[in-house]
Amino acid sequence: MGMVEMKEETKVTIKEKFKKLIQFILNPRFLFCFGLAWMITNGWCYIFIGVGTYYDIEWMFYVGTTYLAFLWLPITPEKIITIPLAIAFLKWFFPKDEKTLAVLQQMYQKAKDALKSKKKKAKKKDNQDETT
Repeated sequence: MGMVEMKEETKVTIKEKFKKLIQFILNPRFLFCFGLAWMITNGWCYIFIGVGTYYDIEWMFYVGTTYLAFLWLPITPEKIITIPLAIAFLKWFFPKDEKTLAVLQQMYQKAKDALKSKKKKAKKKDNQDETT
């Protein structure tokens, strides 16, 4: 197998994975759940800013802008919370959506396998370092 054939094969694999991921993310059910999770973790601060500005409620405006400023910090765990919350909502609201849940299960299994193989490689490398 030549180098060009391997590159083409890799391109096809990446395109398939990307297409699957886009289909999962743009699924209307997942979008609904993600929107709901986003409103819980972030959206309320925009509402606070808007309502606080419109009705001159200072505390509401300041709480919303303070939280929004916090969201721009690199240490914010907001995305770490939003995505699992959206997935939990997806499982809770749409338990019979087998296709989306199967893709989710497959992604979870691949991530688990990748983590296991990474741990194995690190352990193997540590063992080799100890012997030399």
